[in-house]
Amino acid sequence: MLYSSLVCRLKSQHLALSEIVNHLDEKQLNRQPEPGKWSIKDNIAHMVTYQPVFMARVHQILKGGTPAFNAYRADNEPDFIAARELPLNELMRKLMGNRRQILELITNLTDDDLLLQGTHPKYGTLTITEWTEFFLLHEAHHLFTIFRLAKG
Repeated sequence: MLYSSLVCRLKSQHLALSEIVNHLDEKQLNRQPEPGKWSIKDNIAHMVTYQPVFMARVHQILKGGTPAFNAYRADNEPDFIAARELPLNELMRKLMGNRRQILELITNLTDDDLLLQGTHPKYGTLTITEWTEFFLLHEAHHLFTIFRLAKG
């Protein structure tokens, strides 16, 4: 079953991103805090490219059989590498469009669907509701990282 705070965050959590980055210039967006660490834009590219991964995992879980998933590592993923080169407005457009799809997917599932499970390599067997919570907490982590970098 979906709970109100989860649905509320699905609808609006990502909207904070525009408020955090709308005043930043390209130099600020692309500044690496230290060698090998992601810039603000890299974090946004990761948020964008993880959304289809999350949707694909939900669709796989809906097929049944409690699928097991590998950890998602963005650094070497072709979609992430390509997304890092996109302008901010294109990344934001993709983020918003994907989020509409995620919201529609999750909020149209039945209570029985939401109880279906998939296995995460670190967190074990999770229901679709728990996968959605994990998705949102992961996104919140990146939003906070972006906030810190924008203010740092």
